[in-house]
Amino acid sequence: MKSALVTGGAGFIGSHLIDRLLKEGWQVTVVDNFDPFYDPTLKRKNIAPHLDYDNYTLVEADIRDMETMKEQLKGDYDVIVHLAAKAGVRPSIKDPVSYQENNVRGTQNLLELAKLWGTKQFIFASSSSVYGINPNVPWREDDCVLLPISPYAATKVAGELLGHVYSHLYGIRFIALRFFTVYGPRQRPDLAIHKFARLMLKGEPIPVYGDGSSRRDYTYIDDVINGVRAAMDYTNTKYEVINLGNNRTISLMELIRTLEEVLGVKAKLEYLPPQPGDVPQTWADMEKARRILSYNLNTKLIIGLKEFTKWLRNII
Repeated sequence: MKSALVTGGAGFIGSHLIDRLLKEGWQVTVVDNFDPFYDPTLKRKNIAPHLDYDNYTLVEADIRDMETMKEQLKGDYDVIVHLAAKAGVRPSIKDPVSYQENNVRGTQNLLELAKLWGTKQFIFASSSSVYGINPNVPWREDDCVLLPISPYAATKVAGELLGHVYSHLYGIRFIALRFFTVYGPRQRPDLAIHKFARLMLKGEPIPVYGDGSSRRDYTYIDDVINGVRAAMDYTNTKYEVINLGNNRTISLMELIRTLEEVLGVKAKLEYLPPQPGDVPQTWADMEKARRILSYNLNTKLIIGLKEFTKWLRNII
């Protein structure tokens, strides 16, 4: 039985990954501190089904707390999947020091543990935000010009570079996955699709920052999990940075219109000034993911939104 340590395993992406690993028979240990960035009871609901598995262990700890992790984690892991992070572009501008502590120091702690334990496979959740305002679209991993415009994005760049150091010095295989606007059931309530859908169902206006022309590369959770699983099994090289996106950009207004169709509700729009730290578009080049992870996109936006809204209606 293979063994995985997953940080942030009670969150949106993490809990979906745990679903998959438990079904595949992995021994899974989750580290999560149930950070109150959003309601921890939602994360408790995410993991409720996992608690019934004998091959599941939950450790409630903060990744900044090295001593507690050394005490409570066994260290016999085939792979570490590091998803835990302080999330959110806009909040990071208000509290940059906390983001540095959580995302950079926390990542270094996990890499130190990998070194200590001799764990040779490390998957890191990076972000499309590392590209910043980059006009060379679609964004390719071999574009060496990264111009992050938020503290959150800067912490993800730092995490990728720390991974390169530990890969070079200690032989840890480090795979950084740059996620592009992941959505689906259990999505964080602060993210646009979740936030908009709740407001629309209540008949309340939704905030549109700017003129609605901003574009995002929305990626359905099941496709992302397929990419994470492929990265966990990847062994050909020691260090890789890989986009996990959709290779199709959707404007904010197109997203709203599709939500209207799926929900059967007309959106009320409240136009607001553009927000600091937001980029005008994200767009992933997927050639590398297809080539080395056999990554394929299986979920169209309208299908993914239908699955998301089905889940949402069941919890509100």
